[in-house]
Amino acid sequence: MCQLLGMNSNTPTDIVFSFSGFATRATEHADGFGIAFFEGRGVRLFVDHQAAVASPVAELVKHYPIKSLNTIAHIRKATQGHVSLENCHPFVRELWGRYWVFAHNGNLIDFEPKLHSTFKPVGDTDSERAFCWLMQELAKSHASMPSVAELNHTLGELVPQVARHGTFNFMLSQGEALWVHCSTHLHYLLRQHPFGHARLQDQDVEVNFAEHTQPGDRVALVATEPLTLNEAWVPMRKGQLLAFVGGQPV
Repeated sequence: MCQLLGMNSNTPTDIVFSFSGFATRATEHADGFGIAFFEGRGVRLFVDHQAAVASPVAELVKHYPIKSLNTIAHIRKATQGHVSLENCHPFVRELWGRYWVFAHNGNLIDFEPKLHSTFKPVGDTDSERAFCWLMQELAKSHASMPSVAELNHTLGELVPQVARHGTFNFMLSQGEALWVHCSTHLHYLLRQHPFGHARLQDQDVEVNFAEHTQPGDRVALVATEPLTLNEAWVPMRKGQLLAFVGGQPV
């Protein structure tokens, strides 16, 4: 299975520390990686079909402190679809004049929905098909950008229709909120004042966030497995759908 990493915050924040630890997990998930950063209404997207532990693109991201309110990262272990650039997550589509970013961990069996011309997959993964179907059904349900609360309700109706086909851990964002759905394994962490030290689980690296933050800062991190050893990661329940806004669940 793939691995997911997401960040939502109330002030633009870089993910260099977390991504550096996350990327080391690509030794077992070596079929590509990707990361997307929202900046205003724009998105910076970096993808590579090489493993994140070997990719020069990943090395750039580790040393490039891009600050964002919403970030989604993915390291791939292919279950469906070739190892190729077009099959690397996250995927990006436009809806209601906003970019949407999606990444999936899991395997969907016999998921072959009818897709109209607006949203069609470029690659051959079950993940991109699921994303296109969600975008299509959201567009059917709302004429313009709904509130986060309305989107929570609509996604709550749509997601189980996909999840019944298999494992559907995913992250989705339109730049304001980060939606996370757990089928099997996902954990989240709320990092806020008083900030302290954090030590990576996969590397011998430690950061004192008190030196890099303000008292009002809030950051929510979501990962397939906890990234740090000494922080209070919360396991999500199977079937749980959460939205994070401003660095906290809503």
